[in-house]
Amino acid sequence: MAELLLELFSEEIPAGMQARAAEDLERVVVERLKAAQLAPETARSFVTPRRLALVATGLPVQQADVTEDRRGPRVGAPDNAIQGFLKANGLASLDQCEKRDTGKGEFWFAIVRRSGQPTAAVLSGLLAEAIAALPWQKSMRWGAGAMRWVRPLQRILCLFDGNTVPIALANPVPVGDATAGHRFMAPAPIAVSAFDDYAAKLRAAHVVLDAEERKRLILERAGALARSAGLALRDDPGLVAEVAGLVEWPVVLMGTIDPAFMEVPPEVLITAMRTHQRYFATLDSAGRLANRFVVVANRETADGGAAVVAGNERVLRARLSDARFFWDQDRKRPLESRVSALADMVFHAKLGTIAAKVVRLQALAAELAPHVPGADIDQVRSAATLCKADLTAGMVGEFPELQGVMGRYYAHHEGEKDAVADAIAEHYSPAGPNDRCPTAPVSVAVALADKIDSLVGFFAIGEKPTGSRDPFALRRAALGIIRLVIENRLRLPLREAFRRAYWGYNEAVAGFEKGLEKGHRPKVLERELLDFFADRLKVHLRGEGVRHDLIGAVFALGDEDDLVRLLARVEALRAFVATDDGANLLIAYRRAANIVAIEEKKDGVRHDGDPSESDLAEAEERALYAALGTARATRDAALGREDFAVAMTALAGLRRPVDSFFDKVLVNAEVPDLRRNRLRLLSRIRSTMNGMADFSQIEG
Repeated sequence: MAELLLELFSEEIPAGMQARAAEDLERVVVERLKAAQLAPETARSFVTPRRLALVATGLPVQQADVTEDRRGPRVGAPDNAIQGFLKANGLASLDQCEKRDTGKGEFWFAIVRRSGQPTAAVLSGLLAEAIAALPWQKSMRWGAGAMRWVRPLQRILCLFDGNTVPIALANPVPVGDATAGHRFMAPAPIAVSAFDDYAAKLRAAHVVLDAEERKRLILERAGALARSAGLALRDDPGLVAEVAGLVEWPVVLMGTIDPAFMEVPPEVLITAMRTHQRYFATLDSAGRLANRFVVVANRETADGGAAVVAGNERVLRARLSDARFFWDQDRKRPLESRVSALADMVFHAKLGTIAAKVVRLQALAAELAPHVPGADIDQVRSAATLCKADLTAGMVGEFPELQGVMGRYYAHHEGEKDAVADAIAEHYSPAGPNDRCPTAPVSVAVALADKIDSLVGFFAIGEKPTGSRDPFALRRAALGIIRLVIENRLRLPLREAFRRAYWGYNEAVAGFEKGLEKGHRPKVLERELLDFFADRLKVHLRGEGVRHDLIGAVFALGDEDDLVRLLARVEALRAFVATDDGANLLIAYRRAANIVAIEEKKDGVRHDGDPSESDLAEAEERALYAALGTARATRDAALGREDFAVAMTALAGLRRPVDSFFDKVLVNAEVPDLRRNRLRLLSRIRSTMNGMADFSQIEG
């Protein structure tokens, strides 16, 4: 068994592409090795800013010999068929074939034996194909060749069992046993013989090969620096991963923020440092932003990093000078005066401007407010009016990720109520599964209005998510609505909310209905949106162990659009089908539904009418008829007070009469009236149970 070592040495690979590239390199190479009967025992990939590497161990030095049986024509087949079979398999006569009885007659079989090739010979073409097949989000051509890659390749290191493997790519790239260390601290070529030698020599040449180790080193050293100053490092795993993709030899240093800038909102300072400079913020013992930052350099210097720190402090002062300028200028103009400027900002070509969206939000948020306990309708209107105003501010133009956040600061500066200012900041939330969900009533009402307005508008013009494509983040918007409703236990009828949002577009956007997709009117949109919400709810609840079929069974009722009530139904249904009575009744339901469906198809008529009590001939069918009446009455009363557990218990009472009916009663009686009445009785089982959920959608 032998080892394969591959390194693709290039210009700097973008940090955001590195982790995926390492996974893809391992995948495309291992897939091809397995297809060539060269499956490795282990494989591991590595990535730094300038190199992708892979080590695979336990490879055979030669492919195994392969014997393949190929079936030919039947014995006694015409000569032209025999000759064609022989020619296709490179055989001279039938003497080189075997007769075999397959149970369907005797056939000729050719025994084809292929000798395994040396692994090194196979690797040459295999690796060239794998490198060319490596997918990139963005790629480029360089030089005169036709090859596309993320950045120009400079050299390839490829060793198998200690020997160089040649690789011919569309762009000529040197292939050998050499790599290079750190760009500045050890740039000379380094010859290696195997992976252990490779990793050790890179470490000595100031390259930490493992990205996870670089992350750990950055966190440990940055945390130690912060603690030495009596501070704590602000948690930011995304920035740690990005910085680890920018350096091969992390050198962690600490700088100071000029005190003159500390009056600027901390979110601005953090965003400026994080987004533009990749600096880590620090916090004091009270959790407030401190005036120190951590920067990760990519090299050691003779002065211990003093010049690096001074240079970064100078750059940061320039960045923060711009931020302070915007902060001072933006506060000179009231938020309300900015609303009119939103007329120059397009929300979507078919959905009007952001100013039109604000008009819709004012109306929709006010209509949703009664469904949000504690929401003051005047504050809701004020927040809806101002929530997009900061989009015209200079600070948000410079730092778009601060939209909403800056609106809150400007609202506070102008003396707006806390609830209004907070709603301006929180109306984009929750922006993802890990984002905090608003709980303040005014914030919840405006956040709901913003997301519902977007969903209805984009669905109306046919811009629905498809596959992995979701350019307007509608899946995220739907999940945001679901979280707002469920976590705040809001009794919000979604159909009514969709309808009101639709008419808001009709009133605010000229020619809105003329530009809709054919048939996309309120009723169609309601159905599409509820189906979309059912899918998103399944995704949201998957992590909590809630079965997707139970959610689908309740949504299939078609009249349930209150998510809180829907989840209560789902929980009652989950508890019911987990019992013996529930499981057995589900089997009986399917039996009854299948019999009715088969007989309806045979008869060409539906058997969903009321059964006649006078035609109930057997004691078991009379008992079932009575039990169904009792169950329906109990179910309806329980549903009226939203006691879904009691409603399910009423259904559980049907198990024994249903079992007795199937044991003792012949459904397809010879007397037509009896048969028809019994089919109607079975249909009533189906309709009684489907009043709680569509049991046909429940699996298992």
